[in-house]
Amino acid sequence: MKEENKSAFGMIGLGTMGSNLLLNIVDNGYTCSGYDISPDKVVALNLLNPDAIHGFTDMKEFVMSLNSPKIVMMLVPAGPIVDSVIEELLAVLDKGDIIIDGGNSHFVDTDRRFKYLEEKGFHFIGMGVSGGEEGARKGPSMMPGGDKDAYKVVKPILTKIAAQVNGDPTVAYMGERSAGHFVKMVHNGIEYALMQLISETYEVLKHGLKLSDPEMHEVYKKWNDGRLQSYLLEITRDIFAFKNDGEDHLLLNDIKDEAKAKGTGKWTSQAAMDLNLPIPIIDISVSMRDLSKYKELRTKASEVFPNAKAEKYSDDNEKYIASMEEAFYFAMVSAYAQGMHLLFRANEDYKYNLDLGMIAKIWRGGCIIRSEFLEDTYAAYKKNPELQHLFLDDKIHKSLVKSIPGIRTFVSDVAKHGIAAPAFSVSLGYFDNFRTENMPANLIQAQRDFFGAHTYELKGKNGVFHTDWEADNI
Repeated sequence: MKEENKSAFGMIGLGTMGSNLLLNIVDNGYTCSGYDISPDKVVALNLLNPDAIHGFTDMKEFVMSLNSPKIVMMLVPAGPIVDSVIEELLAVLDKGDIIIDGGNSHFVDTDRRFKYLEEKGFHFIGMGVSGGEEGARKGPSMMPGGDKDAYKVVKPILTKIAAQVNGDPTVAYMGERSAGHFVKMVHNGIEYALMQLISETYEVLKHGLKLSDPEMHEVYKKWNDGRLQSYLLEITRDIFAFKNDGEDHLLLNDIKDEAKAKGTGKWTSQAAMDLNLPIPIIDISVSMRDLSKYKELRTKASEVFPNAKAEKYSDDNEKYIASMEEAFYFAMVSAYAQGMHLLFRANEDYKYNLDLGMIAKIWRGGCIIRSEFLEDTYAAYKKNPELQHLFLDDKIHKSLVKSIPGIRTFVSDVAKHGIAAPAFSVSLGYFDNFRTENMPANLIQAQRDFFGAHTYELKGKNGVFHTDWEADNI
């Protein structure tokens, strides 16, 4: 194939995401090649745009169809498959070519692959991609990290296919080594928290306030039209209006209450624990997905521990829903704040060279956690790039203070009525400890020293100390 007829971009993995990204790239003026082991997917790809997209089932032919330096992106399941595909590519690529892992790979694996490929003379980019099927086709948010020189080569393509917010593309170089996949992992952790929060409002609206499906649709519509505007509330609004053809009830009411997960939320919690940084709203959201899978056990427990008939939840639903909106705002801010604090801490330990303001900026469009609040987040970091925690920003602080009565009312009421809202509860608990100058952790240190001689520090004194707590203290 002549060089001028070769493709500018290659994609391995022609599922929904891979195919839609290729169509997006083609729409922006590039010729592409795609590879998959499935002949059916290759045939389907070749039918999409025969003049600009070329599909292959042979890896060597696929690579030979690309311009040099060759740009190959993988959208395959995270884990060993990524390593397997990389080995296949190394057999047919030339040194200096660029490999992009666009899947949800664990950042630890990305660090290992970056070092391995660098030693072999290949450029490697670990890139988080958010936005789902629609984002891939119309403009995702992308978080590339790793080889900066390689990013400069692929930047023109990525900039064109990204979503646009106020004329700015939702893609930027994140930082060194595994920075891109670490940022995407935290993005997904925040996503877990926001979804859990919304599900808990659903529980209160349905079983506490006894709202009908159309009434809940109106609540989510109203919230999404205001300062809570977000992609996740937008789709929640639409879910509460969706009925299958011929059905007189919502599809939602036929769906089993067992939530699945792919691991990125768990990785976020693990990474935070390794860094000794609390993100309890993400932790509990991961745990509640896990608990949802124990349907049989939960059913038995519901029979053994039935909920007592409680007094009426509210005498004024409209007023109470306004209070719930304040509670949701408070907890939503906590979710973003905990995620951004984790990025701040990881940047210190892992030397990624992250720009938190830039991260907030590219999350404003194209991605699953895009929301109106990210404008405030971006503004906070633009004003103070060294901001450690969003709670300390003046504008966010003032909004949080106004929302405190709402979150306190919400959390106390769910406890009183026996309705589970653990993500809201931990968002308040986190806040109350965050604003506490003297936590009761001194007692924990005394206990640790008592039973394990783990020592402690004293106020106003240097060094560490140990006490024989069982000796006569007279």
